[in-house]
Amino acid sequence: MSPTTEAPTIPGAKGHTDGAGAFVPVQTRSERFRSTDPAAFEAPTGREVNWKHTPVQRLQRLFADAAGDDGAVSLSVTGPVAAAGLAVGQAPRGEVFVPEDLPAAVAWSRSAEALYVSIPVEAELDEPVVIEATGGGADLVGHSHVVIEASRHSRATVVLRHEGSAQFAQNVEVIVREGAHLELVTVQRWDDDAVHAASHQARVERDATLRHVVVSFGGGVVRVNPSVELAGTGSRAELYGLSYSDSGQHLESQVYLHHKGAETTGDVLYKSALQGAGARTVWIGDVLIGPDAVATDSYEANRNLVLTEGARAESIPNLEIETGDIRGAGHASATGRFDDEQLFYLQARGIPEPEARRLVVLGFLAEIVQKIGVADLESELFSAIEEELAKEDLR
Repeated sequence: MSPTTEAPTIPGAKGHTDGAGAFVPVQTRSERFRSTDPAAFEAPTGREVNWKHTPVQRLQRLFADAAGDDGAVSLSVTGPVAAAGLAVGQAPRGEVFVPEDLPAAVAWSRSAEALYVSIPVEAELDEPVVIEATGGGADLVGHSHVVIEASRHSRATVVLRHEGSAQFAQNVEVIVREGAHLELVTVQRWDDDAVHAASHQARVERDATLRHVVVSFGGGVVRVNPSVELAGTGSRAELYGLSYSDSGQHLESQVYLHHKGAETTGDVLYKSALQGAGARTVWIGDVLIGPDAVATDSYEANRNLVLTEGARAESIPNLEIETGDIRGAGHASATGRFDDEQLFYLQARGIPEPEARRLVVLGFLAEIVQKIGVADLESELFSAIEEELAKEDLR
């Protein structure tokens, strides 16, 4: 993923246009137009490939190339390393990240200073670095750009927490240097009226590992799109997601994993539970195994558990392979109601039906929670799942 390469444009046309006029729709994620200039993008209409599953009318204020409101979102950092600032053009800002949609381009141009968290060379942090984003109000528009760099042979966990309310466009740029191991967990526990569009772009170098976890519970519309390039030989990405959508919520992730180096490994697993009228989740998973990504092993899966009538999950896995020398590649998707056999098994052992249903949901989602590796956060998320289950009758 080169930060200097943009798709060619035609005079008088915007480069991102999908299907308008005589243009051929861009179907391949790797060919998507990119630019740091908001003027290079037209406002989404909902007909574009990357917007057609999103309620664009609810994100209109994030499409405006205008300065954000004071106090819209405040950022704070706690943990074993100090944060710094990066101006536009100051390395490593922009080494990996180039916006591929309008909110990301606006966030880039309107974030005069990026928040920079750097894990020192060979450091092994015993406690997580926590970045807290707190919204100041549903009517306020905010932008931010965050750069997280794990230096060579370092090991660390970074947690991004979001709460309060705002209209928030966010970029997260992640660089995992040679031999490093970084776990990045982004947790969305917004108020019900928040709107959050986040674009994460990461590059993983030789023999390095990135574990990226997206957890979305709160917010009216939350769209977190991670894009990861496995650039170095032996690099690995583990991309996991957990969402719990209730009445009126739209929770979305468009995942892109690009195997570029040789002997790379990718594991993608997103799970969601939905309950209540109008609850909606969207997951789109794109995996590209490039021509030089020999001996690659990659798998992506999405599982959705629909708990009540009126909820809807959309799941679209895509796999593109450009080499014949791979160890394995595949994808899977499943959406359904409760497993009757599981319920019968539990009830046959004397567990009442409501408790049996609760246990099935907890067991379904626990696989993702337990991958986080931060005990306090895992406990918090199990409590959050219990709170969600208490909102609706699951029968």
